[in-house]
Parts: sequence; structure tokens; C-alpha cells
Amino acid sequence: MNTNNYLYLNKYIHMKNILSFLFIAVFAIASAQETANRFFYELTYVPNKDSLEKKNKEMMILDITKDKSIYRDYLAVSQDSILKVEVEAMQKAGVFKDLSKTLKQPKFSHVITKTYPSMDVSYADYILQDKVSYKDESSLVWNISNEKAKIGTYDTQKATTTFGGRKWTAWFTTEVPFQDGPYKFKGLPGLIVKVEDDAKNYSWELKGNKKIADYNPESYSEKLMKQFGQGRNNLEVNREKFEQMYAAYKKDPFGSIRSQLSQIPADAKMPDGTSMSQMMKDAEERMKKYLSENNNSIETLETTAKKKK
Repeated sequence: MNTNNYLYLNKYIHMKNILSFLFIAVFAIASAQETANRFFYELTYVPNKDSLEKKNKEMMILDITKDKSIYRDYLAVSQDSILKVEVEAMQKAGVFKDLSKTLKQPKFSHVITKTYPSMDVSYADYILQDKVSYKDESSLVWNISNEKAKIGTYDTQKATTTFGGRKWTAWFTTEVPFQDGPYKFKGLPGLIVKVEDDAKNYSWELKGNKKIADYNPESYSEKLMKQFGQGRNNLEVNREKFEQMYAAYKKDPFGSIRSQLSQIPADAKMPDGTSMSQMMKDAEERMKKYLSENNNSIETLETTAKKKK
């Protein structure tokens, strides 16, 4: 999901307080840090099920600490240093700057956390101003084969499973002491080096790893968004409720904040002179276009519907 649109609205609503928010973001954002192993997975995927020949690539990361793992889009954390410099400059100058043209928007905003040692899975995503999460109780039943292959520098072994309406083939290595993998994949006797569905709509492959000495599970951008109110409401719901909320969001992306939009004066403008009403209209159209062009879910809707029956 793309989350910049609601942030634009909040920027307007809280304009009088924006510099104090930035001050807080720069000087008061801190939390306990720890060490982590970061694994980089290149995700090759088909975003639109009606255009199977078109594939995109994104870099995803799996951060593993002593008590959990966190999977997300690398863009969600890789721009933190740039963002911090820009925010500090705004705070110093006392002038607001629209950063949407400076920073790239992650293609995937979901965050998946696996708690150790239970390996309980939590899936969280932004639905406009709320961060909504659910506990995924899906079980992965793996069939481990004797087939082996060299992938990159790793000696791997083959395993297959059915999950989310797709058949998957994974290659895992016992050379890395983590029984984890990208997205919701887990439960093999080693780290998953590669996993893809039989139609090759989604394929993750390990490309590298590094040790992070001062690891913070919450990115600077996530903390900053909280200062503006986005994601401050952390709603925990069941899987069915989450899908209902997301379906409503896809049908009418700005539905839950339409009453707030009506409060914006017709002549309201952003600091750069852009008409607020036109900007929000354009943002809504972009969101509808994005949702229509990214309709190939990792887990198929048909399978989810069957689970509900």
C-alpha cells in the first residue's frame, strides 16, 4: 500500500504545529538499540495478473535479532539518513519542504514480524492513518527433497509446500543458523536462500547479508510518521477483519478520511503554492491507478475466501 496521500492531508491539518513536530522528531526520537543480522533478498514479481510478461524487482530485507525477525521493503529504511538531513534542515530554517519529490516511496509497506522461538507471525500494514495488524496462524507443511543445488555461495537443499493458493519451491541452507526466510516463509532446518511459486509470479533470492551493531527495529521514517499521526493507531484485528478493511480501502481509498477532506477550504494551498484540493484529487487518482495495476497478491484472494467458509 502507498501511504503518502494521507500524510499530505495531515501536513495541512497540522501545519501550525509542523515545526514543533520536526523538533520532536529530530531530538526526541530514541529507543533501545540492539544487534541484528540483515539479509538482503531480491524480489522479482509480477504486479499485474493481467500482464504476466511484466516483472518488477525490489530489494527486501529480513532483519534477525535474538528474539524476532522483521521483514520489509529495504526502501523503508535505506533513506533514513537522507530524511534525517532534510528534516534537520527544515527545523533549522523554520521552513516546510515537501519531501515526496526527494524520497522514493516503497512499493511494499507491509511489515512481517516473526517472534522467536514460537515463530508466531504478525502481518502489519498501513490503511491510511491506521497501522493495522493481524496474527497469521497459517501452518507451512514442507516436503523436504534429497535434491541439492549451489545457489550463490550456499549449498542448498530443496523443499516444497503449498501456501496462500500457490505451490512454492524453496532452497534452504544449513550453513546459516536461522530457520527463517523472507515474507511469511519459515520452518525449514536452515535459512531460506531462494523461494518462488511454480508460476514464477513471486521469487525471492538471497543476495547478501551484513551485521548491524546498533540496530533499531523502527525506522526513522516510521517514527516521523507517528509524529504526524500516521500509524499512531495500531489496530490489532483478525485476518478476516483486516481483509474487509483492505477491500473497503481499495474500493474507496480516501473513504475513511473524506469527512476530513471536506474541511479543507477550497482555496487552501500547500507552502509551495500547490492547490490542496487538486493535490488530494490527483493523489486519489494515483492511488486508484496504483491499486488497479498492482492486483496480483502474493496470497490469492480465492484461497482466503475458502478459509472463511
